[in-house]
Amino acid sequence: MSWQTIALADVAPSPWKNGGGVTRELLAWPSAAPWQFRLSVAEVQADGPFSLFEGVQRWFAVLSGAGVRLRLGAAAPYDDHALTPTSAPFCFDGALPVDCALIDGATQDFNLMLRADQARAQLQRVTGSLHVPGAGPCTVAVWAGAAGAELWLEDECFHLSAHTLAWQALSSPSPLKIAATNALFMEIKLCP
Repeated sequence: MSWQTIALADVAPSPWKNGGGVTRELLAWPSAAPWQFRLSVAEVQADGPFSLFEGVQRWFAVLSGAGVRLRLGAAAPYDDHALTPTSAPFCFDGALPVDCALIDGATQDFNLMLRADQARAQLQRVTGSLHVPGAGPCTVAVWAGAAGAELWLEDECFHLSAHTLAWQALSSPSPLKIAATNALFMEIKLCP
């Protein structure tokens, strides 16, 4: 089995329509349009609203910077969430209005978006080691922070460079181990 990878530095940024930041799309599965799931890194440079995505489940994790405050909902009472580079990834409905306020300057953030009727996922931080005894059948993906990561899949070791995404489709359950000081692990299952 071999990992597919893409480094953040190899992806050109796409500016947001509202001018509040840029996005680098790392992976859109099975294609850029229409996708079932999409992974990207965004640089948020100004406060402002998130784009609405009807029928999409969103996962959001701060990678660097002081963090953000997300305010969900169109009217009070709002659902407020402060997220930092050490916070657990946050999952929300892409159809909800979301206002983003920077805590103290620009941030870099990881986004996983899934068509709610086509895919399900879990996203979690890895700070140390994570052992998944039987990942699959699914797509597994790992984002490596500044120190990179080591991935063991069925006893084969793979070194993942810093600021790089690796992914692999698993057709059957396989043991997976991740060792990293700062990484994100995703397990994505397509709906039948």
